[in-house]
Amino acid sequence: MRTRLKVGGAIALVVALAITAAASGAASRRSSGRSPSSHGCELGNGGHSRIKHLIYLQFDNVHFRSDAAGVPGDLQQMPHLLNFLRGQGTLFTNDHTILISHTAGGILSSLTGLYPDRNGQTVTNSYGFFEPGSANAVGFSSAFKYWTDQVDAVNDPVPNMITDGGLTTPAPWVPFTRAGCDVGGVGTANIELENTATNATGDMTRVFGTGSPEWNEAAAAAALPSTPANAKAKGQPQTDFVGIAVHCARTAASRCAGNADAKPDALPDEPGGYAGYQALYGAKYVDPAITGGNPCVADTAGQPITDPAGTCGFPGFDGMLASNTLGYVAQMQEHGVPVTFGYLSDVHDAHTPNPATDSYVSTATGPGEAAHEAQLKSYDAAFAAFFANLAAHGIDRHNALFVVTVDEGDHFTGGAGVPAPDGTLTYASDATGAHTACTVLTACPSNQIGEVNANVKALLPASEPAFSIHNDDAPTFYVNGNPAATDPSVRQLERDVAALRAPDPYGGHNGAATSMVVNLADPVEEKALHMINADPKRTPTFTMFGNPDFFFQTTNLSGGCVGSTVCVNPGFAWNHGDVQEEIANTWIGLVGPGVSSGGIDSTTWTDHTNVRPTMMTLLGLKDDYVQDGRVLIEALTTKATPQALIAHREAVRRLGDVYEQLNASFGSFALDTLKASTAALASTDESTYASIENAIASLTSQRDSLAVQIRNGLNAAAFDEQALNEQAAKGWIDQAQSLIDQASALAASS
Repeated sequence: MRTRLKVGGAIALVVALAITAAASGAASRRSSGRSPSSHGCELGNGGHSRIKHLIYLQFDNVHFRSDAAGVPGDLQQMPHLLNFLRGQGTLFTNDHTILISHTAGGILSSLTGLYPDRNGQTVTNSYGFFEPGSANAVGFSSAFKYWTDQVDAVNDPVPNMITDGGLTTPAPWVPFTRAGCDVGGVGTANIELENTATNATGDMTRVFGTGSPEWNEAAAAAALPSTPANAKAKGQPQTDFVGIAVHCARTAASRCAGNADAKPDALPDEPGGYAGYQALYGAKYVDPAITGGNPCVADTAGQPITDPAGTCGFPGFDGMLASNTLGYVAQMQEHGVPVTFGYLSDVHDAHTPNPATDSYVSTATGPGEAAHEAQLKSYDAAFAAFFANLAAHGIDRHNALFVVTVDEGDHFTGGAGVPAPDGTLTYASDATGAHTACTVLTACPSNQIGEVNANVKALLPASEPAFSIHNDDAPTFYVNGNPAATDPSVRQLERDVAALRAPDPYGGHNGAATSMVVNLADPVEEKALHMINADPKRTPTFTMFGNPDFFFQTTNLSGGCVGSTVCVNPGFAWNHGDVQEEIANTWIGLVGPGVSSGGIDSTTWTDHTNVRPTMMTLLGLKDDYVQDGRVLIEALTTKATPQALIAHREAVRRLGDVYEQLNASFGSFALDTLKASTAALASTDESTYASIENAIASLTSQRDSLAVQIRNGLNAAAFDEQALNEQAAKGWIDQAQSLIDQASALAASS
């Protein structure tokens, strides 16, 4: 979920060729070798010339699996989408997210093909960073910022999207605009403006500039008192400038060509340079460019897309309902923007527009609940209209590549719903129908709904060192002063956290006290999990992966939980970020030229980082960097598979499989070293702690070195027509399996 960012106690509204290891860093950025196209959009080079459109959609928290007995999964309740994916292409249902698995991280790993350590988003949807010289010691930033934004202009002036060498991660739209294609962004993390802030690192400042008309509009709105009478005016800058964008090609047919509203599309760190490109930022400028001058875009039902106050433009991130997102995507696709990236709001919360605040009110719903079922029905209707509308304009699986996926899974925090006469399920509510809190965790109703909120500071000894956390189901801890991992105060805090227990009304615990902690990781293990990036200020002192029924914070509880230290809060009921399988497991569907009709594939183990290389292979394009993911040859027809991968198909499959388990955030290597790390951090024997930590560090160093060789070899075969050396591949497979086995043995002995 995008809008719920509890940050440091505050809620913010806002995601066969062994090439040398050095090739994985900044020096490895490869130029595509393509000059900017002046002949219009050129997708599908390399034999797939039938692809004229790319439609990329990413859901927030929509599940293939069922969340409750007798309740079909979310996709099963959207048959128009499900039947399209499994009937016309391949639907992988054993895909996996990254850590920490939130909206921003899940989307950005899919967009870039990079793990968080190489795209910067190691903790999302917000993150902490150590502020030098500050008495508070820790600042917090939203992960949702425009692509080129900084962390903090004063305390951490480095890219939010930091990658190898401290540079900004290459932008995902660049290969398309260089190929002559305009690229539309519809609510997708960080490729459009994410806020209307006018401070030094705000999107309005960074993109439009201080004193520009757009900046002045945002500044004037921010200065207005927060009253119902001012709600529409205060919300106008977001409606005008946030969430919608078109990144333009340098062609005569581009939406930016001759458009006075186009602004420079500045990407100063982009490999090979990116001079002369422009973009349209915000619905105020995009809507007229894709409608022939109309200030409104229609949703899939033909109604104007507006904000909650009724103004045409961006409806807000919680307003990216299927009807709105798909309406924007269709309008772009049918009017000169052949590449689109769209985000769809989650279906597990009921999103209700509130004109009095010009915002959406989102309330948690349980599986099978009437509001949940109704929202899924509306999403299905939107997809039915979307596919029909595209087909009427000559856009379908014969000439378009559809990529549809989800950011992360969820753990439902609730009991068993009670059947209602209409067949839906009901959860503990008051006379008005509002879900109720539960303060006595040993006596919650069996149909209680809501996460168990816990004030972790109140549960720990007062003698702990000063610290902040990124409030979460999997909180990251930042100890003031950034002491070493071996500092006695840090070690004691880790042991005290490991011992936390509280009543849990769910999961068969029935209110019995249970451990609040599942796993612990300090920087040694965080590196194994791809949670340390090129900005050392962001490295957490340690991370606690919690019992998935709990949500941890450091402030007093609110709502119906005031006065409690641990209490069920019904406002939120879908936890993610954690390590449980239902959170890790996601899905991806591919339809279009070059995609095999594989139906549902539940056996292939895949990962978010595979989305980008697979998509780029089908499109005949390549990025200017080596991706962490692999091409999913399981989804490609023989004709669409690069020859260098076909020639050694079985070796490629075996290498890809073992590479995933070695390098993926939820691969067996990561999960086994995490188990060992947990034992180390909870241990009272410092020699045991040191022994396990040293073993994890050694294994991770070896893993990283081998992973570079494997990913470079797979990328070279996929994008550079360099055949995989089978002997080298066999050696890599053997080395990878050995490291996986060693991690397993370490976990078993810890």
